[in-house]
Amino acid sequence: MRKSQKTEQADRQRMIGLEDQRQTGARSIASGEGEKMSGTQFQALVLARNNLNLAYQRVVRNKGAAGVDGMTVDELKPYLKVHREELLAELANGTYKPAPVKQVSIPKPNGGTRKLGIPTVIDRLVQQAVAQVLSPIYEQIFANNSFGFRPQRSAHDAVQQVVQLDNAGDHYVVDLDLKAYFDTVNHDMLMKFLKQRISDRWILRLIRRFLTSGTMNGQLFERSEKGTPQGGPISPLLANIYLNEFDQELARRGHEFVRYADDCNIFVKSPRAGQRVLASVTRFLEHELKLTLNQEKTQVVATNRMKFLGFTLGHTKGRAFPYPVWSAKQRVKQALRRLTKRNRGVSEDQIMAEIRQKMRGWLQYYSLGRMKRFITELDAWLRSRIRQYIWKQWKKAKTRENNLSGLGFTKDEAKLSANTRKGYWRTAHSKTLCRTLTNKELERRGLINLSQTLQQIQSA
Repeated sequence: MRKSQKTEQADRQRMIGLEDQRQTGARSIASGEGEKMSGTQFQALVLARNNLNLAYQRVVRNKGAAGVDGMTVDELKPYLKVHREELLAELANGTYKPAPVKQVSIPKPNGGTRKLGIPTVIDRLVQQAVAQVLSPIYEQIFANNSFGFRPQRSAHDAVQQVVQLDNAGDHYVVDLDLKAYFDTVNHDMLMKFLKQRISDRWILRLIRRFLTSGTMNGQLFERSEKGTPQGGPISPLLANIYLNEFDQELARRGHEFVRYADDCNIFVKSPRAGQRVLASVTRFLEHELKLTLNQEKTQVVATNRMKFLGFTLGHTKGRAFPYPVWSAKQRVKQALRRLTKRNRGVSEDQIMAEIRQKMRGWLQYYSLGRMKRFITELDAWLRSRIRQYIWKQWKKAKTRENNLSGLGFTKDEAKLSANTRKGYWRTAHSKTLCRTLTNKELERRGLINLSQTLQQIQSA
């Protein structure tokens, strides 16, 4: 499922008026009348009431943490009521100065941390307004094989394109891993690429200020000499504009590829061809785009060994199909293990709600792949974890006896089972709990049926 499709469709309806204003500029690119948008009045488009209103709605809906000034999205509307004209004047006369972004680190699924830059909500509003104007223009020139951070395109689309290329006979990939891409984008190169199509000094100056606004790491200010910190609304678009140069170069060379943000796979027909392509594109990335490949993770592999957006490929009767990589399955199982840890000390209802929230999103994303057997096994394991947790919550023998009686045991059966000396995990698999805390009973208590949910998603 396309995670952002509904949001994008709703936004498109609200952007009709804005799109009409930009139609002339967009057509000039699409029709090849001129590559440079020299006639476009970006200031008027960015500061248009409709555009700013839409930007406000997006920022509020996306929520997010406060920046260095501590202002939350809930405080944005009261602030704008008082300072709206002042903000517009600063933007119009070029005196607007973005605040430093607040730097935070979040853990990566495979270990390590990723740096995020959180702009203030005011800066997010302005960035969103700029992105809404530039995005339709650059959508006209972005490659069809680029899928990340683009409207009406999703990770599922990228994975399906991978399947199509494998089915077409390209059974090997050059799996490129850019080292800290978002942190190493060269500002001067990015501005050069922007100037190739945009001559409006006002918007170029505004983008440069966002790039060089700096970061606050705790109480320490750090200058921004390179990079487009992840976390701001405009960063994904700028990252795509930068790598579009790479996309166009691959297209000129006749390569088949799929790119999602900085995750790129180039499809070839043999390992030998893959090594030649790898050597060639490495030179282009490092010399022309000033980017660095992670040599440890960059490799040429068969498609059934590739890892792309959490998926790999299997084959049956000569046709490819996606399925979740082993690490994705292990991560979700570890997450469920943490949620159902028997000494957590939270209510049964809370655990059921947390599991539903976690697994609905996970199943929605990985529903594109084949995993019926894994989900069936995970279902059985999860039920045992829940039975173990409930048995631990009952604690005393008398409580267990009463609960077992309430679930259909006779008084003698309940008393005998309540005084068992078996461990928690062994008891979770015993006839005692399988007869009382049945699958149906667990679902009545709120446990999600993973197999049934997956089937519903895939048949929708």
